[in-house]
Amino acid sequence: DVQLDAWTGWHATAVPMRKDYARFVQLVNEGAKQMGFANAGEMWRAGYDMSPAEFQSETDRLWGQVKPLYDQLQCYTRVRLVKKYGARGQIDGMIPAHLTGNMWAQNWGNLWDLLAPYPDVGPLDVGPALQAERDADDAKLTAARGGDTGVQQQVELGRQADLAEAQSMARRAESFYVSLGMRRLPDSFWTRSQFIKPRDRDVVCHASAWDMDTRGDVRIKMCIGPNNEDFTTIYHELGHVYYFLAYDALPFLFQDGANDGFHEAIGDTIVLSMTPQYLHRIGLVGEQAQSHQATINAQMRMALQKVAFLPFGLMIDRWRWGVFDGSIKPADYNKAWWALRAKYQGVAPPSPRGEEFFDPGAKYHVPANTPYTRYFLADILQFQFYRALCKAAGQTGPLNECSFAGNAAAGKLYLAMLRKGASQPWQKTLRQFTGEDHVDARALLEYFAPLQAWLDEQNKDQQCGWEGNFASGPATPAASPPAKN
Repeated sequence: DVQLDAWTGWHATAVPMRKDYARFVQLVNEGAKQMGFANAGEMWRAGYDMSPAEFQSETDRLWGQVKPLYDQLQCYTRVRLVKKYGARGQIDGMIPAHLTGNMWAQNWGNLWDLLAPYPDVGPLDVGPALQAERDADDAKLTAARGGDTGVQQQVELGRQADLAEAQSMARRAESFYVSLGMRRLPDSFWTRSQFIKPRDRDVVCHASAWDMDTRGDVRIKMCIGPNNEDFTTIYHELGHVYYFLAYDALPFLFQDGANDGFHEAIGDTIVLSMTPQYLHRIGLVGEQAQSHQATINAQMRMALQKVAFLPFGLMIDRWRWGVFDGSIKPADYNKAWWALRAKYQGVAPPSPRGEEFFDPGAKYHVPANTPYTRYFLADILQFQFYRALCKAAGQTGPLNECSFAGNAAAGKLYLAMLRKGASQPWQKTLRQFTGEDHVDARALLEYFAPLQAWLDEQNKDQQCGWEGNFASGPATPAASPPAKN
C-alpha cells in the first residue's frame, strides 16, 4: 500500500502537462517537416546511417534476440512477487508496476532481497570500504585541528572529507582508463567538476558529463557518495569524458559518438570489466572465491538492471514514434502507453489508468523530448564492445569473468574506435572495432548464459508469459501463476 501510494502520487504530477504535450507534438512535427522529414519520429530514426524503416526493423530484430531471456526474468520475478504479496503480486501474468522497486519499473535492482538466488552468499559491496576511507579522512582532518572543533567546523571538515573521497573514487576510475593507455585527465577537470553537492545553491545531482569547449575542458557533474552505485556511475561518466577527449581533434561536425548508443555504451563497457578480481586488486574487497552460486548472484544483480531495462528502453520511443506519426491519437495517449508496456515488459498499472491521466509524462525523457532508443542500443552494444576487448586481451575463459584492465592491446583497440567519433558510418567503426558491421545481442546472451540456464530451471514448472493486451485497467488478479501440465 505504501508503494502504491508513492506510485500513484508520482504519476499524478504529470496530469497537468497532457494538453501542453499534445500541442508540443504539433510544434515538433512542424519543425521536422521543415527539415524534410515526415514527422519527428522519422527524424530521430534517420540518424543511424540507414533508412528510418530499416532502423525500426533493426530494433525489432534485436528485441527478438533478447526477449527469451527477458521473458524468463519476468516470469521468475512475477512468481516471487506472488509468493510475497499473494493475489496482488500479479495482474494477468504481468508484474504490477508499483512493486518493482522503481518508479518506472525500468530497473528492478531494489527487489534484490526478494529475488536473490542464493541469499546466504554475501553480495559484492564496495560501499563499506569507501565509507571507511571517507571516515578515515574525516578523522585525520579533525586530528589536524587538535580534535577540538565546534559544530560548524565539524560540518566543514565533513565536507572536506566527502570531497576527498569523491575525488579519490574518480581517481580510481581514471586509473582504469589510464591503464589502457589513455592520458590522465587535465588539471581543469579536477578543479572545475562538481563532485559533491554544493551548500550554497540548488543543483541537479543526476550524473552527467560535459565537453565545455571541444578543446579539453571536460567535466562531470555529480553528487558522489561512498556507495556501489556512485562508484560504478563514475566509471560510466568518464567513458563520456574520454570519448570527448578522443575525438576533440576532429572537425566540429564529427565530434560526436558513432551513433548515440555508442556514447552511452563506452563507460558501461568498462563497468562490465569491474570484476571481483579487479575490485580486489584495487583494494576495495577481499579475495573472492569463485563458485556457481556467487556467479548466479552476480549475474542476477546485473540482469535486474540491464536485462530488465531492455523492453523499457525500447517501448518509450515506440510510443513516441506512434504519437509523432499520428497512429496514436491524443485521445489514446494513456491507453497506448499501457498497451505497449504490456506488450514489451509484461508490466501493468496497479489501478485503472484512463485518459484523465498522462502516465508517459511521469518519465523525465518524455517531456524533455530526449530520444530513448539510444539506451536500448547501449545496453546491447556494451556487451558487444566488451567481448571484442576481451578477445583483444586474450581472454579464454567465460565471458562474464573477463577483465581487460591494464591490457595495452585492448586499450589500443578501444582508443582507435573512440578517435573515429562520427567521422564515418557507425557500421564501419563497429566493424573495425569488433569485426561485425551490425549491432548483435549474441554477446549479451553469451555473458548471461549461466543465468539463462538457471532461470530456465527455476521456471520449468511455471506457466510463463502474459496476456499482453492490457490497456486502461487491470483484470481481477489471479491468486498465483498456474503450473504447467
